[in-house]
Amino acid sequence: MADETIPSGNLRAGSPRFSPDDASSQALSEALGSSLVLIRILGAFLLAAFVFSCVFTVKPNEVAVVLRFGKPVGEGRDILRTNGLHFALPYPIDEIVRIGVGDSKVVRTTNAWYTVDPAAEAAGVTAAPDNAQLNPSDGGYVLTGDGNILHVRATLRYRIGDPVAYTFNFAAASNIVVNCLNNAISWAASRTKADAIYGDIASFRDAVRQRLSEQLGVANLGVLIEGLDVERVAPGYVKGFFDAVITAGQARSKSINDAQGEYDRVTREAKGEADRIVAQGQAAADQLVQGLAAESRFFTDQLATYRQNPALYRDRLRIETITRILTNAPDKFFLPSRADGGRREVRIQLNREPQPQKRPETPR
Repeated sequence: MADETIPSGNLRAGSPRFSPDDASSQALSEALGSSLVLIRILGAFLLAAFVFSCVFTVKPNEVAVVLRFGKPVGEGRDILRTNGLHFALPYPIDEIVRIGVGDSKVVRTTNAWYTVDPAAEAAGVTAAPDNAQLNPSDGGYVLTGDGNILHVRATLRYRIGDPVAYTFNFAAASNIVVNCLNNAISWAASRTKADAIYGDIASFRDAVRQRLSEQLGVANLGVLIEGLDVERVAPGYVKGFFDAVITAGQARSKSINDAQGEYDRVTREAKGEADRIVAQGQAAADQLVQGLAAESRFFTDQLATYRQNPALYRDRLRIETITRILTNAPDKFFLPSRADGGRREVRIQLNREPQPQKRPETPR
């Protein structure tokens, strides 16, 4: 049997004979090694993607709720995820519901307002149309407590106080807020007279806000009222009468204020005069009482002296009295005694006082 011819370039000294099966096994081993490396890389990538997909961020002006198969994860305040990084399983196992709580929301109700052209409103034209009658298909209105008609609209600014109640208790919570606002306007208008609404919009706005707060609390919407603006206007064909009533009311208020001011002034002056007279009377009374008390003390002090020698005490009082009289008299006349000791007769001729002359009566 002839020997197999093997190229000399493929042989090495002392090496075993090369087989085709060994080459295929080596190629398969290398292919499997490369595949395992790729699988490992792919697995690491998928694991990283899974981990990153489970992490989500909540912004400062919002909160998030994680729903696992439609049910919130957590209890109480733990349901809410606030600002920061949080973990959740991928969809459809977990669903992330984001709720904005930092920004104010604005709703406006126009059910009781007339139809407005946006261009005219932007230009500042807000007067109601001067129609001869109301057309329900072209606008709305409210009935007041005294049976009058007014156009009313309101703009409400609110923010979410309870994100869970606001998001999950109702399918469209903002629509419920608008309905509550419409209810509050109709309720407040039906209990207030037209001139009160037209003349004192602040009181009417407070009534609307109070009713709205009650309705929101009953519905458990989880919202907080930040501001409420209410506008009212009379229908165009009666606006002149409403303005006349307002003008008369302002004139009435001015007259009442002027009268009240005059009353306060007169009362204040009269009270001051009364206080002055009372003070003067009290001062005179105090002075009189003090004088009487001083005289009483004087006579009480002189009582012991009088009891010791009454005649001497009377002479002393007579001398003191004559001295006081002579001191105060402007004219003094001294009559010397007669030589024979008889009584001297003194005659003083005094002129009569002049009598006032009567005016002659003027004939009528």
